[in-house]
Amino acid sequence: MMRNRFPEPMRPALVFALLLCLLLAFDGALFIDGLARRKAEYATLAQLAVVTSGLGLTDLAVATEARYTRHPAVSDPVAPFMDHPGAIEHFPTGAFWLPPSR
Repeated sequence: MMRNRFPEPMRPALVFALLLCLLLAFDGALFIDGLARRKAEYATLAQLAVVTSGLGLTDLAVATEARYTRHPAVSDPVAPFMDHPGAIEHFPTGAFWLPPSR
């Protein structure tokens, strides 16, 4: 009698269960990363509160030139698509800050 040289293919339920386990592990990793980032954000929140109260601002908004945050009736239709890494700087306040370092 000849034996089958190839293993049997996995059942669809087993493939689904493995995929589900993989996605749950990935979701857990994202959750833990989010908790770590939240703790880091809370550390800078106190500093931001001191700066905003010292400057008399309601929020830390130093430059208000974001055109896409205005009312849609008075904003440009292409305004959301003008902020990309290769875009030309349209406003002078962009020269005051360096790009964020990662």
